[in-house]
Amino acid sequence: MYEQKDFAHLLSTPGFSDALLTNHFTLYQGYVKNTNALIEKFKTLEIGTPEYAELHRRFGWEWNGMRLHELYFENMKNGGVALTAGSELQKVIEYVWGSFENWQKEFIGIGTMRGIGWVVLAYDPVKKMVFNTWVNEHNEGNLAGAVPVLVMDVFEHAFMVDYGLKRADYITAFMNAIDWSVAEKRLV
Repeated sequence: MYEQKDFAHLLSTPGFSDALLTNHFTLYQGYVKNTNALIEKFKTLEIGTPEYAELHRRFGWEWNGMRLHELYFENMKNGGVALTAGSELQKVIEYVWGSFENWQKEFIGIGTMRGIGWVVLAYDPVKKMVFNTWVNEHNEGNLAGAVPVLVMDVFEHAFMVDYGLKRADYITAFMNAIDWSVAEKRLV
């Protein structure tokens, strides 16, 4: 069974109220609970029934909701951590976008698009390339085989308590809270 991870160390992160973070942690805990409940329910279901089919379809939503939140919280740190100069991640970002600033402009641009979802800097270990991509509803838009390197939540629950409709202000706070050392380790 999956266990909830403790992200309380993120409390007091500049740009994120404790109320917003606490609510967000509670939402994440629901994904963990529902993932575990589905795993247990699968043991009792008859294969081929409508309930079997629908709950298996639902599993991707719950599991990805759990995992994307873990990746998101893990790649944040109170005060942030800068990208290491000369790191492999910096090199591949500059190779693909020409500069870190160009990458950041595109990443933020995707984050400010209308809609709910996630922005992911994803690594393709086959071509050794990175992409900024939009993941719509946890289970739609994930790039098969790609490794999430940096994950930003842009569902309303990630910012509305503190920023209302000012998603761009939330994104600025997120960019200042990135722990690039975690993102660097995710680059396979």
